[in-house]
Amino acid sequence: MDQFERLSQLPLRDDLRGRHPYGAPQLDVPILLNVNENTFGVPLDAKEAILKAVADELDGLNRYPDREFTELRRALAAYLGHGLTEENIWAANGSNEVLQQLLQAFGGPGRSVMGFPPTYSMYPLLASGTGTDYVAGTRDGDFGLSAGSAAAQVRRQAPNVVLLCSPNNPTGTALGLNVVEAVYEAGEASKAIVIVDEAYAEFSHTGTPSALTLQEGRPRLVVSRTMSKAFALAGARVGYLASAPEVADAIRLVRLPYHLSAITQATAVAALRNSDSLLANVEAIKVQRDRIVTELEALGLTPAPSDSNFVFFGGLQSPQAVWEGLLAAGVLVRDVGIPGHLRVTAGTEAETTAFLDGLRTILAR
Repeated sequence: MDQFERLSQLPLRDDLRGRHPYGAPQLDVPILLNVNENTFGVPLDAKEAILKAVADELDGLNRYPDREFTELRRALAAYLGHGLTEENIWAANGSNEVLQQLLQAFGGPGRSVMGFPPTYSMYPLLASGTGTDYVAGTRDGDFGLSAGSAAAQVRRQAPNVVLLCSPNNPTGTALGLNVVEAVYEAGEASKAIVIVDEAYAEFSHTGTPSALTLQEGRPRLVVSRTMSKAFALAGARVGYLASAPEVADAIRLVRLPYHLSAITQATAVAALRNSDSLLANVEAIKVQRDRIVTELEALGLTPAPSDSNFVFFGGLQSPQAVWEGLLAAGVLVRDVGIPGHLRVTAGTEAETTAFLDGLRTILAR
């Protein structure tokens, strides 16, 4: 009896039966370019600042942390700008928990959340975990999403929550603000909470606007961010949102007590105080991302325009064979299950070179 058969013997909720947990392959290979991590790591000065901040918390670990994580909220508001204060900020253990808390507050049984696949694969899992119906919208043939199409679908489905991923995962493309505006207006009838998931916002091309610029006068608009990518803190698990203060108040109704540890808070605050150092690597990653796009086009493939730290590309006759060939060469990329396509994280110059050299060798066969 395998693990799923054993699981089926338990009195599991009916809507969870037959489901598989989220997860990308975790294989022991030299170059990991499959889960969009910041492969540059934490710079020395930021590392030392984090170590000191964590050490300063050790004597107080017998006490509960600041339940309101006030210092962290102030630091995040200062980082985002746009006139935000700590009253506009909420944080949790990764942006996944932020989204989960939003669905706990505004979704639930008898309510629905709408996404537009192909998009972040956790969205339907978060919906399922919170007892919220997931409504799958549709995208254009090139995986884009127009304002007119998105708004029409929202008006037709009248969801309680809408999830817009920008830049979108797995395609890497940023949404125009006209899409966000149109969806917000279309959701007026159902009073839909509109969440713009900007996990990769720091990697956007210069001039690509954030949905943060739209929040004034739109109390149902939430912008979600993470420190996992640009700040290279995937292992620390820090996500956050910016919203009207009443949205954060709603989350307080469902959050677990003391959900952010003192160590997590200290790590995040120290990282924000060293943001210049940490974000310097973002520009280097963007160089490698653009290099990947250029060289894939030269190979006759079809990379999507990317405002993220990864590149989604098509034109492959056998993505599985390419994935296996790269794995044999010590490079792990992501098969996101879309015919003819794969996704690769932009890593260091050496990692990117290894990926491109391996891909050229495979295609030459």
